[in-house]
Amino acid sequence: MSTAAIPGAPLPVRTPGSRARGRHRRPERPEIPAGSPALVLAVPATAGPESRSVVEELLSIVRSEQNGVQTAVGYLPGNAPESEDGHERTVAELLAQAAEAGVPAPILVPLVTGPHGFLTELHALAAEYGAHVTDVLGPHPLLAEAVHVRLSEAGLARADRARLFAIATAADGVVLTTVGGEDAAAAAGITGVLLAARLAVPVVPAALDVPGSVAAAVAHLKETGSQRPALAPLVIGPEADSELLAAAAEETGCPSAAPLGAYPAVGQLIAATYLAALPAPSPEALAAQAQAAAEAAEAAQAAEETAGE
Repeated sequence: MSTAAIPGAPLPVRTPGSRARGRHRRPERPEIPAGSPALVLAVPATAGPESRSVVEELLSIVRSEQNGVQTAVGYLPGNAPESEDGHERTVAELLAQAAEAGVPAPILVPLVTGPHGFLTELHALAAEYGAHVTDVLGPHPLLAEAVHVRLSEAGLARADRARLFAIATAADGVVLTTVGGEDAAAAAGITGVLLAARLAVPVVPAALDVPGSVAAAVAHLKETGSQRPALAPLVIGPEADSELLAAAAEETGCPSAAPLGAYPAVGQLIAATYLAALPAPSPEALAAQAQAAAEAAEAAQAAEETAGE
């Protein structure tokens, strides 16, 4: 299949996956129906070296999870230089190109973990072209896992609760920082509960873009007995100004873990969110899939019988 489902966008060739055989094979991933809308990862940032590296790695994870999915990245309008292949596009450009080509409007997956000002503009743009915007990626247990791993990488938490050795620098309280105002902080509270269950320490959410929010959360932890609070960003990266993260650590004097970045679970969430938004297949398509599966099973059985003779 051609990669030109969205002209000018770097979409991969659709290739059939090879099915493992034997009773110990891993469960098969759901097939992407032919003609399905492309996945556009909507990035709340302009194209640049930092955002580019994160989103490209995330889409690589998505394609490894679902090798039949067509993907592209849509950025905010800006003056950032194009990539070497000249394929970086804004969300609006990708939607317009899909409309001109007469292909299904892509499914837009916003690269944010919770409420964000970017979503209002994204929904308005999607409505103009009849595109679907999925839910944000959080709250979700996989995000709590990703934050836990970033804390452990920074020496601020045990890698898992089964290991009982002590870490002298481990935090005894965590401020889960996000962007998107008080609404985002409130939504992050659910992931915070999941994180607290993993770490067995109190977790308080705060908004990096609300003045005094992070400092107040740190003060609350100290008032309730925490002596070594730490900051844990519940941000992927492109949606948050790096200066906000640095300023919060400097203002509070607390160590901070790194943003989630291209942690594998984030890519898995993107793939799962896209799959959940795909239109339900028609009865005719389901019948055709069942027939194809039956024919493939018969062919495989015949091949095994021939090999055993």
